[in-house]
Amino acid sequence: MKNNELIGKVILAGAGPGDPDLITIKASRALETAEVVLADRLVSQELLSAHCAEEALVLRVGKQAGIDGSVSQGTINELLVYYALQGKKVVRLKGGDLCIFSHLLEELEVLQRQGIPYEIIPGVTAASGAAAASGIPLTARGHADAVRFLTFHPGQAFQGGQWQELAETSDTLAFYMSAGTVMDLVRALTRHGAGREKWIALIEQATTPLQEVRRCPLGEYGQRWGDRKPTSPSLIIIGSLAGLAQPISLSPENVSGESYFKSVERRSRREKRA
Repeated sequence: MKNNELIGKVILAGAGPGDPDLITIKASRALETAEVVLADRLVSQELLSAHCAEEALVLRVGKQAGIDGSVSQGTINELLVYYALQGKKVVRLKGGDLCIFSHLLEELEVLQRQGIPYEIIPGVTAASGAAAASGIPLTARGHADAVRFLTFHPGQAFQGGQWQELAETSDTLAFYMSAGTVMDLVRALTRHGAGREKWIALIEQATTPLQEVRRCPLGEYGQRWGDRKPTSPSLIIIGSLAGLAQPISLSPENVSGESYFKSVERRSRREKRA
């Protein structure tokens, strides 16, 4: 049996969608007293510098599609357990809200198996942050009574009936982690009957100084931006409300494709073998 006096605590917290000022007061206080911080890629250095203690050990454990330097979920789980069993106060900091499209369940399961106490601190999720920062309501009387949080990625297969229902619904659709397949998404929805009242807004790097909003009717997206690769992170909002509000531009057009968040560093062949 483990000596509970030697076991620390893990705080799993959401950092918000990008703007460092959107972190909650509770998460900020947790960072101020943390001895170890495991931070995702979509947590800015500005936020960490402002809220972490100087003596805290800050480890970047980011993931990025197609980058060999991404840290595996298994390694993250091991680090949580390793430092907590040393009696450390550990903060696991994730972009957005950690209860939506994250590996929270896997982390909770490993902490429970090891008898490690934990706390969950919610954050502003990407859909709320992106919608607010671009002037697009997610719901509004007479337009959309509900919003759905979804994701669409290569290899994922919605059934034909599901595509038709998504194409015809009046709900606002918020797609996370789907910018790489945006044209497949547009084609599928239009093929299954999405009408001209359906608009799409692609919001890149929401709430940051490099935010970009591109919006148009679904049927026009391919002609306008079909060949353009969106900058990560991006969120897609589909529905009539995306076409009613005038999006807010936080900065001049980011023609360079510059990223607000530092990319995961690629590992060398030697590091991969190690």
